[in-house]
Amino acid sequence: MSATVRSRRLLSLISRNNARFSSSKPVEESPSILSSATDSVDASLSSQTQTSVDPTPPAKKSFKFLKFALGATLVGASAAAGYATYAYSTDEVEEKTRALRSLARNTVSDDASTLEKFQALVYSSAMAVPAKATELYLDLRRLMEEHVQGFTEPLSDKLLPDMHPMEQGALTLVLDLNETLVYSDWKRDRGWRTFKRPGVDAFLEHLAKFYEIVVYSDQMQMYVDPVIERLDPNHCIRYRLNRSATKYQNGKHYRDLSKLNRDPSKIIYLSGHALETSLQPENSVQIKPWTLQADDTELVDLIPFLEYVATHRPADIRPVLASYQGQDVGKEFIKRSVEHQRRMQEQKQHGRGWLR
Repeated sequence: MSATVRSRRLLSLISRNNARFSSSKPVEESPSILSSATDSVDASLSSQTQTSVDPTPPAKKSFKFLKFALGATLVGASAAAGYATYAYSTDEVEEKTRALRSLARNTVSDDASTLEKFQALVYSSAMAVPAKATELYLDLRRLMEEHVQGFTEPLSDKLLPDMHPMEQGALTLVLDLNETLVYSDWKRDRGWRTFKRPGVDAFLEHLAKFYEIVVYSDQMQMYVDPVIERLDPNHCIRYRLNRSATKYQNGKHYRDLSKLNRDPSKIIYLSGHALETSLQPENSVQIKPWTLQADDTELVDLIPFLEYVATHRPADIRPVLASYQGQDVGKEFIKRSVEHQRRMQEQKQHGRGWLR
């Protein structure tokens, strides 16, 4: 009995403890512990992923580096070529790079050692690329300069044929066209019209007896030829030059009288813009530009001066023109002629008085 009672009491005690445990609240897990554990697991997984998978293959990295190197080389070469073009002429670049280009042809003597020959071969091979690039730059620059020169330089170094032997020593009168001999005007109701300057017919016909007359215009040939055909039916103008015979410089077309194949001391350039359009101002005579003034007499006033110069034929016309610089040549010549005649008259009278 005593053993049976003891076993029953033990069973009842165990059942009471189980009931208390089942009725109590469950134990809550710590969020900090769970989060730290989760972070550690994620970090370990990410590190394993990074170490196991490489997103950029080695071939792609090498190709990117090669593209970057080529791009940097091209940019550097372009910058160097641009600076050389801006700062130096073609001859200067050729002179400065002569030593560089000669390095690509580095040779050694036959009795040199095998190592020296190998070193020379490696060195010349390494310098071949910059040397060839420099030669290519020089060739392209010469080609471009020749192409540009066709637009900026006169079409020939001798714009006029040789003067006839019977006319050696004769003066050449070079005339501008627009605002000197004619004036072109446009209006909506009639379009373009070209007008002759007052006195131009008498001017050309009279001075053609004394001068070789040349028209030197900065207009296109399609404009110059028809205008001169209408202006000069008697062919007093011996030669006509258009824009292709001018020198383009600083945005303007200049008359280069040194290309006329004539003695510079025998050339007179007459224009309403002579000092602005000629590379030889010492040969220029500036007159008033004509813009349809009805009372204009510039050309007629110049006839006495030009006839006097042509008949007396000074050894060099340039000092004569320099003495009229900044003055109205026609009026100043008349004034000097009157003063000269007065002095001559006084000398004659003084001589007659002495003889008496």
